[in-house]
Amino acid sequence: MGETSEQAGGADRADRLHEAGPDGEKLRPAGPDDGNPHATGPDGGTTAQAARRRRLAAWRASERVLVRAPMDRPMGGQLTALAADAGSVYDMDDHPDVYGDGIVTELERRVAALLGFPAAAFFPTGTMAQQVALRCWAGRTGNSTVALHPLAHPEVHEAGALPVVSGLRTVHPTKEPRLPTAEEVQDLAEPFGTLMLELPLRDAGFVLPSWEELVATVDAARERDAVVHVDGARLWECASHFGRPLAEIAGLADSVYVSFYKSLNGLSGAVLAGPPELVEEARVWRHRYGGQVFQQYPAALAALLGLERELPRLPAYVEHARVVAAALAEGFAASSVPWFRVHPEPPHTHQFQVWLPYAPDVLNEAAVRQAEETKTALFRVWSAPAAALPGVSFTEVTVAEPGLEWTAEEVRAAVEEFVTRLLEAQS
Repeated sequence: MGETSEQAGGADRADRLHEAGPDGEKLRPAGPDDGNPHATGPDGGTTAQAARRRRLAAWRASERVLVRAPMDRPMGGQLTALAADAGSVYDMDDHPDVYGDGIVTELERRVAALLGFPAAAFFPTGTMAQQVALRCWAGRTGNSTVALHPLAHPEVHEAGALPVVSGLRTVHPTKEPRLPTAEEVQDLAEPFGTLMLELPLRDAGFVLPSWEELVATVDAARERDAVVHVDGARLWECASHFGRPLAEIAGLADSVYVSFYKSLNGLSGAVLAGPPELVEEARVWRHRYGGQVFQQYPAALAALLGLERELPRLPAYVEHARVVAAALAEGFAASSVPWFRVHPEPPHTHQFQVWLPYAPDVLNEAAVRQAEETKTALFRVWSAPAAALPGVSFTEVTVAEPGLEWTAEEVRAAVEEFVTRLLEAQS
């Protein structure tokens, strides 16, 4: 029998909340800034703020990185680049949008076509888009229970919003760190109106099922008269793993949400795609939730640029992530660390996890020192896992355009430099 969200408990959910960091990485509260968060640092700020400023300074100054995060560039540079490049994807003589017309409508049209849906609506955040979608489906199915993974975004990163804001109840087909199987969906002991699948499942290591497994799981939900909604915040990079075009992957579901800043380097924003009647209802709820923003053209322009530039590059990032992951494993295997894990191996997307048996503060000190001293930022933020495992930490590795320059030998050499500083930080 699956576990309900009520059984999981609100306190446990709060403990698992993440603090959003640069580039979409999220730091757990027990992460690199452990200790008194209100302690005063040498510059008058808190120690947590001082540590974060130090990390940002080190990343910005690094000459070799696997990914260049938005926070690595000052606002002026980002705005200048956006203004210089936007004319390649949209007529800059056109008027700015007003409450979702103009360029926002064009973005909705392009994404709907890309995903193979007849309609789409732009939202300022993916959290809002997804909550609205699940709320709308609950009304249409007459069942307010959502089946999803306990590591899915609404359960871990949204402060319990589904039950608190929308009155929805969640059940979990599985606790295993992977997407639910068809058998687990079939065997769930209570009825549900919507099955939500996060592709990839980020907190389990950006993992994906096989195409056959995914189809079987969707079919199992249909057999139970449930609709299927896909949390596709990172759907863009799934095509390589499945060997299918985006429209075919999205077409398995009744609705899909996609993000523009997680993999496409957008500023913000998301789109909910689905049947016209659902999307029209979602627009009403968007207004009720406070998402009817006056003007959003900077976010829309950045999203169009991401679709134009980053989306075609993602297969290359996924392919090279496998090279980087293998080289990391080889580097740690040849080092003096007592244990390590690269997960999954090989990666399913251009993002994956690395685990080491050290505390986050020790690993973060080694990572930032490597960036400061060698101008090479191999790792960004190390965090403690949600399930308390003393002395064990993980980090998320993203391979994007800067990472394509790294050879396997250079990755192994960077691991050696990192371990040297790790042992120094530990002593």
